[in-house]
Amino acid sequence: MTGLAAASARPGRAPHAPPEDLTQVELVWIEKQVEHWIRFGREVREQVLDRRRRILLFPPGATFALVRWAANEHGTVLSRLDILRAVAPGEACQTIPTVTPGGDILLRVDGWPKVERMLQHIDAIETIGIDPLEVAPDHWRHVHNRFAVCEMPRAYTMQRHRAFLLARRIGA
Repeated sequence: MTGLAAASARPGRAPHAPPEDLTQVELVWIEKQVEHWIRFGREVREQVLDRRRRILLFPPGATFALVRWAANEHGTVLSRLDILRAVAPGEACQTIPTVTPGGDILLRVDGWPKVERMLQHIDAIETIGIDPLEVAPDHWRHVHNRFAVCEMPRAYTMQRHRAFLLARRIGA
């Protein structure tokens, strides 16, 4: 036995627990029906299940953006973007479809107009030379709260990023 099957067969583990206590994200791609993808994030492992499905594994503390879209014969039925932090074993987390065991939700937007605005916000952060997975978690929470009340979030600037990195370095 290898891979996910071996990991979940270990004594004391839940049947579908991610190996080595990593957060697993199942991605599905059925053109124009169900499309899940990672907008940013750095997985430590990937397992291809078949030509339409794969699993990405993220270590505790890793930040990643998961985009989920689905449609039927009448049009779009789901557009969602979640920015999540992978949790450590035993850490409290929220459940998210396709994410095992779940994650710390830093941001969630629903509906294509908000998802599109959020993708543009991520693009703007990359444009100034910052990797979105290095952005301060509090910024993603700020953006989530501003989007929730239909307000524009503050831009994430290089100055804010430097302040976050300095605070993280000194343990504040």
